[in-house]
Amino acid sequence: MQLDWLLQPLLTQLNTGVLVLDAQYRVVFFNQFIARRADVDLAKVQGNLLEDVFADLPLAWLRRKLDSVLHLQVPAFSSWEQRQYIIKLAHLRPLSSDSQYMAQNCSMLPLTAPDGVSRYICLLIEDATDAYVYQQQLQQSVIQLEHANRTDGLTGVYNRRYWQQQLGYEIQRAGRYQHPLSLLLFDLDKFKDLNDQYGHQGGDFVLVELSRLIGSLLRDTDLFGRYGGEEFGIILPETGMTGALQVANRICDTVARHKMLYNQQTLKATISIGVACYFAQSVDELIQRADTALYCAKRQGRNRAVAYQPELEGYLKKVK
Repeated sequence: MQLDWLLQPLLTQLNTGVLVLDAQYRVVFFNQFIARRADVDLAKVQGNLLEDVFADLPLAWLRRKLDSVLHLQVPAFSSWEQRQYIIKLAHLRPLSSDSQYMAQNCSMLPLTAPDGVSRYICLLIEDATDAYVYQQQLQQSVIQLEHANRTDGLTGVYNRRYWQQQLGYEIQRAGRYQHPLSLLLFDLDKFKDLNDQYGHQGGDFVLVELSRLIGSLLRDTDLFGRYGGEEFGIILPETGMTGALQVANRICDTVARHKMLYNQQTLKATISIGVACYFAQSVDELIQRADTALYCAKRQGRNRAVAYQPELEGYLKKVK
C-alpha cells in the first residue's frame, strides 16, 4: 500500500524539523518546519552539501556525530543543554528569549534505502526553546536570590551574616598558608546627631552614599560588609598592619573631604576606624580587637584610624 498521500501531509504539518542527508552529507530532504524557520527553499538547495545550505554549523563536531551514525549504524543525540542549537533556526518567542535562534534537541538516525545499500541520515530537530527560556529564568532567579541573601538591602554591601562567614573563610586561608590578613571596623561619627537633624531618611542617604564612596576605594578582593546600624567592616586579604593603616587613613581622609547633597543641603560626615591584624585568633577575637581599636579612635577624638595593640586594653580600663 502506497502511503505517499499520508506521509507528505504529515511531514509538512509536523511540528518537528526533519532533515535527510545522504552518505556524503548532501541535502536530500527537509520539511516545512525547517524551510520556514531557515528561510530556505528545498528545490534550490537539494543535492548541496549541508554546510553550503546552512551557515555557521559546528562542522567538526557535527561531522564526528554524523560519521558515527553512518558507520556504526547507531543513533546519536544532542541536547540543547549540551549545545544550544546545531542549525540556526528562528524561534517564535522573540520576547521571552535573549537568543534569536531556537534551542534544539536533535536526534540523528541511520536510514537504509529499500535497495539495502544506500545509506542516509535523518535529523529530527525538536524545538526546546521553552525549556531553554525556563532554565534561563530559573538561573536568573537563583542568582537574584543568592545576591539578596548575601547583601544588605539598604547599602548593597555584604550583610553581616555573609560578611562574617567570609571572614571565617579568610581566617582559615590566612592560617593555612601563613598569609597576612587585616580587618577594619568603622562607624560614622555622631550618627545619632545626623539622624536627629536630617531624619532617618537623611541618615540612610549618608549610609548609602558613603558605602558607594568607600567601596570605590577598595580592591576587588576586599570584602566590605555592614556589621550593624552605622557600623561596617572591611576584610583585607594579603594585607599586613602597615598596608591596612594606609587603607584606613585613605578612607578616613576621603570621607572627611566628601560633600553630599541631600534635599538641597550639603552634608559632611566623618568616620572612625579600628584596625586589627590576624595572628591565629578566632573570628570573634579578631573582631573584638578591631572593635577595641575603634573604641579608642572614638575616645581619641574621632575621624581617625587606630591600630590595635595589646596596650589598648589597659587604656580602655582607665578611661572606663
